Amino acid sequence: MSLGRRGCESRWLGAALGLLLLGACGAPESRPATPAEVARDAVAGEVAVALSVPHAALASRESAWVTVTLTNVSGSPVRVLKRHTVAGGLREDLLSVTVDGVSVPYQGRRYHWAPPRETDFLRLEPGEQVSHVVDIGAVYDLSRTGHYRLRYQAPAVERANVAALRSDDLEVDIAGRPFVAPWREAPGTVSAQALTTSHCVEPTHPAATLNAAFSAARAMAADGLQYFNLFIPPSRYTNWFGTTTSARVATVKRHFQSISGAFETQSVVIDCSCTDADSYSYVYPSDPFRIFVCGLFWAAPTYGTDSKGGLLVHEMSHFTAVAGTDEWATGQTACRALATSNPTKAIDNADSHEYFAEDLSQ
Repeated sequence: MSLGRRGCESRWLGAALGLLLLGACGAPESRPATPAEVARDAVAGEVAVALSVPHAALASRESAWVTVTLTNVSGSPVRVLKRHTVAGGLREDLLSVTVDGVSVPYQGRRYHWAPPRETDFLRLEPGEQVSHVVDIGAVYDLSRTGHYRLRYQAPAVERANVAALRSDDLEVDIAGRPFVAPWREAPGTVSAQALTTSHCVEPTHPAATLNAAFSAARAMAADGLQYFNLFIPPSRYTNWFGTTTSARVATVKRHFQSISGAFETQSVVIDCSCTDADSYSYVYPSDPFRIFVCGLFWAAPTYGTDSKGGLLVHEMSHFTAVAGTDEWATGQTACRALATSNPTKAIDNADSHEYFAEDLSQ
């Protein structure tokens, strides 16, 4: 959802009023913190999160609008990571959704974020409150009629000193409605090496750059697979995935078999329609093999750490038809620590697969 004009910054005290304001002028705008302003990052208990819906029961003809309200309940200014709000829509799995006690999986985008920058935060003054409305039916499958329980649960970001945001549970009866997947296929352009691109326009999205990135990803994935045929030296594995067991090694080998196989045999699409400046790329895990590249992708090198080739490997690992990896840790330092502390999560971590693939020196 796009941000509204500053004239529309009224506090949304109820869901009904929130929907009226949404129809009139969009969501209220929140100003980001500036370097000259001193504000603490939000910590548990300082930012209250509340959820509301227009009715206790939503008919199938109604969109599942949920109002998310953040309130700074402390006596000092705090900063909140924008991606952990719904100011720009639901760009992460920020809600726990169950129907009659059964979990409803998130069907939206899975981003590869950059480390937070100053412009990625919004500032809340003491007592300040902001609200935004989102249609949860756009990214959660509400096709089943039943009693739904919703809870907001934005994760902590330890390296940015950002605490988790949590709300109380909200209960609502929702009549089932057909789920329409959020991704949209678009005609693409096939390159000489059978890579398909979509929404990629010269000179902003150079075909030569994308072809080089795709070639790098294929080479990295093939090299990663070849490593398991030799398994020398083991430090390359242990750096990113932790101590070896036959089961864990077999799992990662299967992942690279699938990743390499996808780059070699599947119709991979690189989509340039993403304009988000705070991320590298994203995918819809249930929609192989379309990879959306975003603002930070273009500044990355072709090979090496956090490279274009590695980013494509990262995204390919997310597809449920490939390896179905998650985001347990991001960045080299965090991934090395995860390999030491929790090898089980490391072998399920997308960035760990990326760094292993980029580690061509061993």
